[in-house]
Amino acid sequence: MAENSSPQGESTRQAGDAGTLHYDVVVIGAGPVGENVADRAGRTGLSTVIVEAELVGGECSYWACMPSKTLLRPGAALAAAKDVPGLTVSATVDPGPVLAWRDEVTSGWDDAGQVEWLDSAGIALLRGHGRLVGPRRVEVTDPDGTRTVVEARYAVAVATGSVPVLPEVPGLVEAAPWGSREATAAEEVPSSVVVVGGGVVACEMATAYADLGAHVTLLVRHGLLGAAEPFAGEAVKTSLEELGVDVRLGASPVRVSRDGVGGPVTVTYDDGSGEHDVTAAELLVATGRVPRTQDVGLGSVGLTEVGRGLEVDDAMRVRGVEGGWLFAAGDVTGRVATTHQGKYQARVAGDVIAATFGASSEDGGKSGDGVPVPATDENRAGAQATEPWSRFAASADHAAQTQVVFTRPQVAWVGLSERKARDAGLDVRVVEYDLGAVAGAHVTGKSFAGRVSAVVDEARRVLVGVTFVGPEVGEMLHAATVAVVGEVPLERLWHAVPAYPTVSEVWLRLLETYGL
Repeated sequence: MAENSSPQGESTRQAGDAGTLHYDVVVIGAGPVGENVADRAGRTGLSTVIVEAELVGGECSYWACMPSKTLLRPGAALAAAKDVPGLTVSATVDPGPVLAWRDEVTSGWDDAGQVEWLDSAGIALLRGHGRLVGPRRVEVTDPDGTRTVVEARYAVAVATGSVPVLPEVPGLVEAAPWGSREATAAEEVPSSVVVVGGGVVACEMATAYADLGAHVTLLVRHGLLGAAEPFAGEAVKTSLEELGVDVRLGASPVRVSRDGVGGPVTVTYDDGSGEHDVTAAELLVATGRVPRTQDVGLGSVGLTEVGRGLEVDDAMRVRGVEGGWLFAAGDVTGRVATTHQGKYQARVAGDVIAATFGASSEDGGKSGDGVPVPATDENRAGAQATEPWSRFAASADHAAQTQVVFTRPQVAWVGLSERKARDAGLDVRVVEYDLGAVAGAHVTGKSFAGRVSAVVDEARRVLVGVTFVGPEVGEMLHAATVAVVGEVPLERLWHAVPAYPTVSEVWLRLLETYGL
């Protein structure tokens, strides 16, 4: 299927005029979130088109999740090997092959494979910048400036993601700092890097570049990983320092200067005791992201206060827009800023659109991957009712958000932290256990260490949050997610017998510590 084609769509294009295209559903943004909306929405026979100004596959595929974890994996594998007695491991991380692997994982920043998938799913693609110009109307400006209006018969979904935000520090913009894109797409490893920030991107990239041989200085205003339990950030700080990272807490940049184009960059910061300078070959600013709501034309449909994201209900319908035709999912909503949670929201939005506006299975609906959403009266009613924990409600956004930070040690959590649970008025008890004390840890590595914290709602005797810190604990997270989402009573969870000797035996130890 050619790009800018219109399968199942209709065109009123006139000679010499960009004209108007007609589809049932228009999705703005072809990252993983937009792709999921379009795929699910088309499963009851609706024609779908997706609009993308950059690469199909979005931030995650080319500049975030995939390349960053590729850069982090060699150091983690090397550390694990060095921790096993009997292995002669003297190797260090070789940047050349690592960057080449990163290029392979990102397909060399070529989205042909992703476009092929759109084609196989029957989703049309329009290259260009998409913005709303009225109810159900999207204007697409392609790279040569040609403008095309696309009219949606039923629904428009906004999945434009988020953009990094720079703090207002004199000289920062002029110094042309790296953002996360530049850090994950670098063609060579600089000799030294100053990283500003203490969140996920800052901690992961500090780890990766230390592994790759750069001298890293991390300037952090407060603690590390502020969204996690405090012990998680403390463990990552200790690990970074052991890797040779110079972690400076309480450091607020006050000005930045660079010595010529491509020259060394100096950050002047204040740590409460006065001003100090740190100079490095490169500067990475990772101080957060904001929903990408600018230049999406939201004012044309009456939405003006959108700086913090598009407010949606749990069916992912945008509030404040009459007719229930505008949807949003992913970072642009301001709800959660992770790819996996955005894709979850997208599945909900797509199913709601398919059930509300699509044909019944007898009238030509398609299942797509064997997961049909026939537009029956029952499903239409369900899509309107948005019952919690139905397929038409993003209930996990409130109770079971998940996050994995691929530092060393890894940090993984689901649900509420102790502080958030208490702020929500829950009567909670926190149960903790030393992850390094279980048998599986002893047969994994000599210095295997970690910690698990479980937040128990005492009134219901169910888990509302779990945090893991330790090697590869991201692979342990889903069991906790199932327990939190399923609201599994502790007495029933006790019957889930962990295999021996695995690190997962910590589940039994947590329950025993609780008193079962």
